[in-house]
Amino acid sequence: MDDLITREYETVSGISGPLLFIERATHAVFGEMVDILLPSGETRRGRVIELSEQRAVLQVLEETTGLGVAGTRVRLTESVAMMDLSPDLLGRRFNGVGLPIDGLPPILPDVRMEIGGTPLNPVARDKPSHFIQTGISAIDGLNTLVRGQKLPIFSGAGLPANELAAQVLRQATVREDTPSPPSPTFAVVFAAMGITFREASFFLQEFERGGVMDRTVVFLNLADDPTIERLLTPRYALTAAEHLAFTLGFHVLVILTDMAAYCEALRQIATAREEIPGRRGYPGYMYSDLASIYERAGRIKGKPGSVTQLPILTMPDDDLTHPIPDLTGYITEGQIVLSRELHRKGIYPPIDILPCLSRLMNLGIGPGKTREDHRAVADQLYALYAQGRDLRRLAAIVGEEGLTESDKQLLKLAQDFEQEFVNQGDRNREIAETLDLGWKFLRYLPKDRLTRVKPELIERYY
Repeated sequence: MDDLITREYETVSGISGPLLFIERATHAVFGEMVDILLPSGETRRGRVIELSEQRAVLQVLEETTGLGVAGTRVRLTESVAMMDLSPDLLGRRFNGVGLPIDGLPPILPDVRMEIGGTPLNPVARDKPSHFIQTGISAIDGLNTLVRGQKLPIFSGAGLPANELAAQVLRQATVREDTPSPPSPTFAVVFAAMGITFREASFFLQEFERGGVMDRTVVFLNLADDPTIERLLTPRYALTAAEHLAFTLGFHVLVILTDMAAYCEALRQIATAREEIPGRRGYPGYMYSDLASIYERAGRIKGKPGSVTQLPILTMPDDDLTHPIPDLTGYITEGQIVLSRELHRKGIYPPIDILPCLSRLMNLGIGPGKTREDHRAVADQLYALYAQGRDLRRLAAIVGEEGLTESDKQLLKLAQDFEQEFVNQGDRNREIAETLDLGWKFLRYLPKDRLTRVKPELIERYY
């Protein structure tokens, strides 16, 4: 009886947005799940997010409508947030806190895991080294995706980031050291945070179109769902992904959209807790919080599976220096940046090559993986396209008549490169086709201008 009394508290002292404050909760544990008991008999879920000698702060994981200080009790459950896991996850849909929303019964678990993940010894990580063919030339040719990588898509309002992610989903081919058909152990984990019902329906239709619905796990936190759920949604999704990858041996592609909505929820909680704000009002710990999500991608030595992340984030005002894309770029292994200028020209996918980057590209390309000329073609195309972009700005000032013939060749190369190489629509290009198309643009210039390609490669492919 005494133990029951110490596990239930009627000392609720205040409510601020999605937060509940309890005085003298001496037995509460950080991260512990709680039951919030209303006078009406209704029960809601919460989580301990802050502790001190005087009080505990609870994060209410459902609507706060009807919550009051008087008569509300809090019961500690002596457990952290857990997720039931089994192969039956595949083909299922859950809400943002892991409860089924597809009308089917709950998962009968083979195992239960904490949604925060298990700390991984860095020595146990295996180096990503396997090329993933997305069928998109701007990614495969110049910013290659590697199995186990985290490669975010930086978008802007109205740009087709969702369409690009869906195309990658439909076309992605997991390869070994030699070209092979799509892996039979390929799975998708999709986590939606704060997106509209229309966007969620689009992705569900794309899963059906790509024939992967029966190998997909969906977590949906829509725009009209509780904002506070968004902080847990990616963690439930990644817990499912880790089980599929490292226990069941799947190669898992995780799509997280929209990370900007996640960060806004983080800022809302920090404001309610009256924390000292950092840049643009976001909490100072946002870097480490995002890292706790992104760093769950990768491969583990001795394990057959892998977790590859494709987070999508909408940059406010298309600003690459905004804290969300800025911190994401530091944590992840590159970025794919979408261009509003290219989108206005009708180019799809509107990938802006110059600010894009894949830090793991060299590990996944070369002889036996893609082709021996891959690195050289990518470097030379990037350099020539950058020069052509500079000349385009110059021509806008002095006119094309003021350019030399060599400059005009570079200007035409940049124009055709955007229209033919970047602008591929829904086509699925093999990596050999992408590299051959790259050589088409290198032939715009004499051999002696190709300073980043070895002579033997020029003789073979030029």
